[in-house]
Amino acid sequence: MIRSLYTAATGMNAQDLNISVISNNLSNVNTVGFKRSRADFQDLLYQTLRLVGTQSANGNQVPTGAQLGLGVKPAAIQKNFIQGDFVATQNELDMAIQGDGFFQIARPDGTIGYTRAGAFKIDNAGQIVTSDGLLLSPTITVPPDAVNLSIDSQGTVNVNQGGQTAATQLGVIQLATFQNPAGLKSEGSNIFTQSDASGTPVIGNAGVLNRGTIQQGFLELSNVSVVEEMVNLIAAQRAYEVNSKTVQTADEMLQISNNLKR
Repeated sequence: MIRSLYTAATGMNAQDLNISVISNNLSNVNTVGFKRSRADFQDLLYQTLRLVGTQSANGNQVPTGAQLGLGVKPAAIQKNFIQGDFVATQNELDMAIQGDGFFQIARPDGTIGYTRAGAFKIDNAGQIVTSDGLLLSPTITVPPDAVNLSIDSQGTVNVNQGGQTAATQLGVIQLATFQNPAGLKSEGSNIFTQSDASGTPVIGNAGVLNRGTIQQGFLELSNVSVVEEMVNLIAAQRAYEVNSKTVQTADEMLQISNNLKR
């Protein structure tokens, strides 16, 4: 019965973590480019009471053994990179990636971050930056007299300058793809960084070698489904409740044992 107390406690801890993951998903339901997470769990070690295949007293082989599980543990919290819905903004600096790929962002420490959030701005030097002022990489500078900024599906940035009718190309927005996007490390502020698990980024133009295309004037919304998260929340709450009931039952059984001598 003491064992059942600790086993049920692992279940309560697991569901507490599960609810924390769900709450983070729900809190970011309106975060542009956010990718929902999912908690994965594994069963713990087993106590072997009887080995599989041993012989019984009459010499026959036992077809099944007896192993007693000791609970559950968190195995991973995995990002789901399924694409979110698009919303039209009519803002010429808003961009969404239709398909695989990440925008590259130059971080203050000199490293490159990766994001699906395409809500870009122009700073006082005319450079395209994120909401935190981080530069889009490769850097693209928009001249002060530029009008009619356009970005095609392959990421080519063009403007009209000084009343000229011919478009001037400012640069090309390149995208990064990874062998295992789920292995990227979340840094907050819609930024991911590479890890050994994600593999090295493959950089190139949009629309080439399975990379997605860029859609100007759109933003990719969070891929969180409120209905799905609420169902998961209810299931996690009930699982937490039934584990707490197990603790209560084990405690009552211990109380009965303690009262046997009375």
